[in-house]
Amino acid sequence: MATYPGLTSEAFRHPLDAQAEQALRAIPGFEQFTRSFVEYLYERPQQVYLMGNCVAAGPRQYATIYGIFRDCVRDLSLNVEPSLFVSQNPQVNSYSLGSEHPSMVIHSGAMDLLSEAELRTVIAHELGHIKCGHTVLKQMAIWAMSATEIIGELTLGIGRMLNQGLVYGFYEWIRKAELSADRAALLVVDDLNLVAQTMMRVAGGSQKYAHECSLAEFTRQAERYQALDSDELNQIYKFLIYNGGNGALVTHPFPVERLHYLQHWSQSQQYQNLRQGHYTPDPAEGAVNTAASAAGEVDALQRQISQLQAEIDRIRGRAGR
Repeated sequence: MATYPGLTSEAFRHPLDAQAEQALRAIPGFEQFTRSFVEYLYERPQQVYLMGNCVAAGPRQYATIYGIFRDCVRDLSLNVEPSLFVSQNPQVNSYSLGSEHPSMVIHSGAMDLLSEAELRTVIAHELGHIKCGHTVLKQMAIWAMSATEIIGELTLGIGRMLNQGLVYGFYEWIRKAELSADRAALLVVDDLNLVAQTMMRVAGGSQKYAHECSLAEFTRQAERYQALDSDELNQIYKFLIYNGGNGALVTHPFPVERLHYLQHWSQSQQYQNLRQGHYTPDPAEGAVNTAASAAGEVDALQRQISQLQAEIDRIRGRAGR
């Protein structure tokens, strides 16, 4: 595993992600609307929902997953430790949300299917979203799609037509944002095969038949997928599938496409420079002091144990009298 003190998101962000986000943020009034959206329409309600409906991970709750999570927080030099929740959901998935009080949610299905090394990849990917500030725009995009559908129904489809361009813009950016998060995962685990294996498992993994899965075959599948672009008709099909051709807009690039992008970056000088620590650290990006925080949790636990022991002694004393 690798650690990057003072790492900034600009050091690894995919240029397509940065360009697409810049175009969105150039819209007049966009930043102010973003802040209001996060605080009042999404972040607070979701925090209430997660606290009430999921399991909050910590040193005494899913301690192994929480330990991996804290390592990744340190490795990516996040200056705020997000909350970590486990959701009872068989789908092999995870997501991140929030801005002022970020959170990460991992489904129980992912925890049951993936190894600890693969879970580290998933966790680093989601923390990469938080590091890059993706969470606000991602949730706005999902909200915008729902709002467009409602407006479309109320205006006999006219509202949907007027807003569809903005929605397409959001979803195009969402897909590019995944490329930056994949880079964050590769930086943390420092093993392209592990990231590729995790992508394969998420795409179509099985515990029962795991021994019959081949990473080499999955890599060749990615190459064959890229080769489809030699036919212009296939390029049109890809565009249509991504943009609602199958009934819904696609929020993630296909796993084989993500692997293609990540393979290319893993061979770049930028990646090698980051691995060797050749980047300019930003003091403002200071990582959470997980060691000090952990020590504080130990002290708090010891105080609770002492208080409990004192109460037991007090009760015993009463019984003795």
